[in-house]
Amino acid sequence: MTTPQGNAGPLVDEEARENAVRRLREAYAEEAITHAEMDEHLGQVLSATRHGELASVLDALPPEKPGKPETTATIAAAGGRVRRRGAWRVPRFLTVESAFGRVHLDLSRAPFEYPAVDIELRLGTGRATIIVPRDAVVDLDAVQTGWKDLRYRPRQPSRPGGPVIRISGAMGYGRLRVRHAWR
Repeated sequence: MTTPQGNAGPLVDEEARENAVRRLREAYAEEAITHAEMDEHLGQVLSATRHGELASVLDALPPEKPGKPETTATIAAAGGRVRRRGAWRVPRFLTVESAFGRVHLDLSRAPFEYPAVDIELRLGTGRATIIVPRDAVVDLDAVQTGWKDLRYRPRQPSRPGGPVIRISGAMGYGRLRVRHAWR
């Protein structure tokens, strides 16, 4: 008797599951799969119990590019300030965590290796300011603010091809301000 493809192989460990989620995120970032496909595949990866189930999802993705820089980073602080400015490398997926304190991210001089960047905010109390490049397109639809409203005034991109910056997550007590760089 043969076993189905989905039940083949050993049980899935957390490292294999995280690797599969990373591959899905990268394929979505490179626009190799749609948002609906990402959701469907993510559900399959998270519910997979055997390596054969993961393999069936990953086989549908484009192959990994060797030598690619790390695409995910987390900046975290329990209290105090989180500050990034100047020419710092912005990863494809950035998570910013702060329980208490201020967050200041200046992306205006940062080189972008990816056409789109996703920033997830997990902020408790304090205020946050994000300065984006002048020609960036900003998507704030997935941001939830608790106490104060979000401050953002969209501007028309000055030249085509600017980076797309998608900001998501939640902010408890404080104000989130997003603005375009002046130059």
